Amino acid sequence: MQDIKSIIRNIRKDFENEELHELHLPDQPFEAFEMWMKEAIEKQVPEYNAMVISTVGKNMQPSSRIVYLREYEKDVFTFYCNYNSRKSKEIEENNKISLLFYWIPLQRQIRIEGIAKKSSVGKSKSYFLSRPYENQLSAYASNQSQKISSREELMRKFEEFSQKFPEYPVPYPDFWGGWDVEAHYYEFWQGRYSRLHDRIIYEKVGDKWIKGRLAP
Repeated sequence: MQDIKSIIRNIRKDFENEELHELHLPDQPFEAFEMWMKEAIEKQVPEYNAMVISTVGKNMQPSSRIVYLREYEKDVFTFYCNYNSRKSKEIEENNKISLLFYWIPLQRQIRIEGIAKKSSVGKSKSYFLSRPYENQLSAYASNQSQKISSREELMRKFEEFSQKFPEYPVPYPDFWGGWDVEAHYYEFWQGRYSRLHDRIIYEKVGDKWIKGRLAP
């Protein structure tokens, strides 16, 4: 087998999808997001609602992980997690956050930057109660981002809570809920040939969105 480092260094895959012109996107970025999301769903892009979220806590160390977009409304994007997790603690220290969708089959990215705040208890509870029984139990069993001795420890806790809460739905835990990210910046990226990619951005100035283009 060829040396892995050499493979990574020399890989050259060009992008051959359609161009992205400013006129191809509406004036409101949320409408553009919905348009691209709809196309990703219709073309059956795997894990189309998976997004990388990046946070920076008080130690100024960026941290990224993939979560699922579960709800959205105009310029607000919601994901759910344990409020004791690393990402939640970092958001509490610094509520500036970025989201990234990357759809390989479409050769597209959407970058979103915004401010995160906790979802309402009613909203979080409603979503929690819609989750499958096992997922509800896992919220109790996993003290997210905390060190554990082994997977066996995790499974023992899962079994303990399955006995404590034998019926569905499981009571809503107050340490679990949503984060609403209100966007103030979008970037729509379309891969193009020779690395001359198209990058259309929207920046919020006051109450208006200003559309522009970035060099690749």
